[in-house]
Amino acid sequence: MNAALTFARDGDVTLGGILGAALDANAAGRLSTFIVDETSPAIALFAPEHVRANDTGDWYGEHAGKWLYAASKAAARTRDAALTARVRRVADWLIARQESSGYLGTYPPARRFMQPQPPKPVSWNGEPAVRTWDLWIHSYLVLGFLELHRHFAHPGALGAARRIGDLCHETFVRGGLDVTELGNHHGLSATVLMDPAVELFFATGEARYLELAQRVLAQAERNPQLALLSRALAGADASEIATGKAYQLLWNLVALAKLHRATGEARHLEAAVKLWRNVRDHHLTLGGGPWGGVAHRSREVFNPAAVFSPIGYVETCSTMAWIALNRELLVITGEAAYAEEIERSAYNDLLGAQAPNGEDWCYYSFPNGRRVHTTYWRCCKSSGAMALEDLPACAYALADGAIQVNLLGPSHARLALPGAGAVRLEQATLYPFDGGIRLRVQPERPAAFAIRVRIPAWADGARVRVGAEPAAAAVPGRHLEIQRTWSAGDVVDITLPMTPGVHRRRHRNVQESVAPDGAAIRQEVMSHEYLALTQGPLAFATDLIDGFKTEETLRLPAGPAERWLDSRDAADGEPGAELRLRPEGRAPLTFRPYYRAGGRRDGAWRLTWMSLAPEPA
Repeated sequence: MNAALTFARDGDVTLGGILGAALDANAAGRLSTFIVDETSPAIALFAPEHVRANDTGDWYGEHAGKWLYAASKAAARTRDAALTARVRRVADWLIARQESSGYLGTYPPARRFMQPQPPKPVSWNGEPAVRTWDLWIHSYLVLGFLELHRHFAHPGALGAARRIGDLCHETFVRGGLDVTELGNHHGLSATVLMDPAVELFFATGEARYLELAQRVLAQAERNPQLALLSRALAGADASEIATGKAYQLLWNLVALAKLHRATGEARHLEAAVKLWRNVRDHHLTLGGGPWGGVAHRSREVFNPAAVFSPIGYVETCSTMAWIALNRELLVITGEAAYAEEIERSAYNDLLGAQAPNGEDWCYYSFPNGRRVHTTYWRCCKSSGAMALEDLPACAYALADGAIQVNLLGPSHARLALPGAGAVRLEQATLYPFDGGIRLRVQPERPAAFAIRVRIPAWADGARVRVGAEPAAAAVPGRHLEIQRTWSAGDVVDITLPMTPGVHRRRHRNVQESVAPDGAAIRQEVMSHEYLALTQGPLAFATDLIDGFKTEETLRLPAGPAERWLDSRDAADGEPGAELRLRPEGRAPLTFRPYYRAGGRRDGAWRLTWMSLAPEPA
């Protein structure tokens, strides 16, 4: 496989701080309560009596695979015997209901993905005439079964995943059925099958699963409304591919990156990176979540690149898929930019969607809007749990005999490094609230190797010392490599400036026309400027203005930001800083880290972007 990094194993990394607290809540909340056994509603869906009567076209069966994936990781990470037993019990019950054909879904025979569907009508979201999420559900089941097998060598789980893959191969490769006819958004919800197909190839080495993934990609290319690979290579904006559905498109990009790992085909990686760059530059909130939904019938699609609105929507499922894409590109390239995006999304829009109890989640989050904990069946509750469980392993990695530190924050890791034996690392820090990080290195025996520490792109002026000696100059947005002979007790001290950052965006409309003399005219007819604040990796937000206003127009004093913006210890005793903004003509405003603004309460408001007074005419 083409890969620059090998991530740490689940169980070899322990995250502390706010990410560790979120993981603890995830294990004790969502993963321990949502599914307990075969009587839990999300698993009872697979009982024969329900399957025979299910004609609703629902997606609810996806929760089984998502839970198996996240709970398997959590059980391996925590070594929780009770959770491990629940995962095995649920998997065994599902496997016992798999049909001889390999089918393991929630639809009656006439509605299954193996059956050709009526011709697709012309619709704004490219949804088939008969609504189906059957392939989507099977895709998550494969990923869940493979994760269970990976951690616990569960032979039944691997067999169940293979039987699903074989059924899909029979249907789409040997049978010639067009996968794009079986999912909405012009097929994007079905072409996600590429990801589990490649994962089956990685797990078994059997070429037919790679052939299946390649057939799905070829069919996606032939669909003129989708043309996934060619449009990405041509530089299309994310909003222009199929319907621009963020979650599904990003999951397809994860699959393209994995296809590159499996085949070495450069075009697959190039396409994934081009669209990654487009999303990063034009389609993320300040907190790193993929956003859309402005003036569109679907809240979950990307807007055109030039569109900005402070009330755009972030679907937590899209945040999960964005983190997954960055993890895959980080594995392939080792580049710091992908780790930076994982960290930004995790500390802001991911944590900002989770409630402290670990069970409740926001389906949608808004830079400016009300926090709403979603209902029982919504997809994002399981997606958020998956994204959290993906974080520990990518925090540390091995690369060409070096150790790479990708995520910053309180943590412990134990890595087996050839020539050095077991190497223990500890980050002692209050990051992301403070820029001081002490990295303690404990190799089993003295050994020469490199440690690469990520320096965030915002950390201009970062300083690094090894013991009493300064290290080489740290370059923001890159990994700093420290090559030396390491001994137990060695310490790397990292100091990252935590200067508050000021960000401006403009919501505008420009009309284009032609003058009588033929000259082109571009006239700005509407323009609203907004300001937002960050510190370190954290986006900041305030509550309702004066306790009741959902927006306020501010006039800033003249001069540099230091004159009207400062950082101070949190007044409520919570960790981390508050930012105090002092505009002209009104009382100062207090901003807190976005993820905990409003106390993480259902119904609380968070306001990230502040409207700025227009310049005098």
